Amino acid sequence: MTDTIFALSSGAPPAALAVVRISGSQAFAAVRALTGGQLPAPRRASLRRLNDPASGEAIDRALVILFPGPETATGENLAELHLHGSRAVVRRMESVLGDLPGLRAAQPGEFTRRALESGRIDLTEAEGLADLLSAETEGQRRAALRAAEGHLRQRIEGWNDRLIGLSAMIEAAIDHSDEPDAVDEDGIIGAVRGGAGRLADDIATLLAQPPVERLRDGIRVVLAGPPNSGKSTLLNRLIGREAAIVSPIAGTTRDRIEAPVVRNGIAWVLTDTAGLAEETDDPIEAIGIARTRESVAAADLVLWLGDDEPADVASDVILVHPRADRPDRQIAPDGRIAVSALDDNGDRALWQRMTQIAEAMLPADDVPALNQRQRILCGAAQQSLCIAAQSMDALVIAEELRLARAAFDAITGRSHVEDVLDALFGRFCIGK
Repeated sequence: MTDTIFALSSGAPPAALAVVRISGSQAFAAVRALTGGQLPAPRRASLRRLNDPASGEAIDRALVILFPGPETATGENLAELHLHGSRAVVRRMESVLGDLPGLRAAQPGEFTRRALESGRIDLTEAEGLADLLSAETEGQRRAALRAAEGHLRQRIEGWNDRLIGLSAMIEAAIDHSDEPDAVDEDGIIGAVRGGAGRLADDIATLLAQPPVERLRDGIRVVLAGPPNSGKSTLLNRLIGREAAIVSPIAGTTRDRIEAPVVRNGIAWVLTDTAGLAEETDDPIEAIGIARTRESVAAADLVLWLGDDEPADVASDVILVHPRADRPDRQIAPDGRIAVSALDDNGDRALWQRMTQIAEAMLPADDVPALNQRQRILCGAAQQSLCIAAQSMDALVIAEELRLARAAFDAITGRSHVEDVLDALFGRFCIGK
């Protein structure tokens, strides 16, 4: 963190304004060079003429705001230049800043990484911020904002405080076990075991919640059924565009066709699949059927368009009565939702039912949502606590509690997360 970094932090020009951020020990010196020594008061927007220090040529008249560290977004001295948002102004300013001593262009996510390394945020908040930047639905936005505001961090810190107390108790029992007037070791071990068990139960409750990936990546919905049952027609109607080829010829769809869509504030990934024929001599069709079965097995929700009952489907299923516009299919059997290519009433009913099912699959608004990394580490901590709760050996209990603390530290970014940081901040834009 010895270099001072800069980057455009607003949207790509042209725009009304372009905000260039500078962070590091030379941030204020850079502003002094641009303004000819005129530094505005901290945290106060001031209009200044910005010049090229080498040539003296004017670059722009801009608002300049200085934020002294460590009470800044990055924990360092931070300056913002609110320029006119033309491409020429931004390019010239970036060129001039790059020529100043000690300054360089920022890497993707480097501002946020400095905030993490200076302790302004923890890793769960950085992950929440990454999700917030890529949020496309209201559900994604709400979950990401809760993470970015530290809801999961607060939960982990509360658990860690309880864990530290249990560790202190068991360490005291170990340290004083040889003394004549030693503390009641058996009573302490029992108390620690009970506390570990209760903490393990609390973690298990959070682990039972739906994963954030389902909210972020979308509910996986697979349209399945026999050949020529109307799957491609239904897919096109549900997403509102012609993504799949529709033909009266059975077996038109040979491979999976995925189509993302946002509906009712929820992200979905709908997959059209090859028809599930009972027998086939066509090797290409056989591959398509195998892929259909793979998709059905991995689906969160299956829309079954066959007139029979689906077999060997572990996920939730909605029974659909397709081609309801045909004279011989106008009455849908009980428990099935009728759809047709001529009437959108069935589409609305189907979306309503899909949304009802999806709401139970998504994280609740009042509970922190765990991503895969956090879930694995919480699972490791929970497993260690379960072992501690069942053991009568003080040394075993102490070691398992230490492992649980290490898992908590990895969740919040206190240890062993360099590979995670590289992958995470690669998702950020340059100026964040």
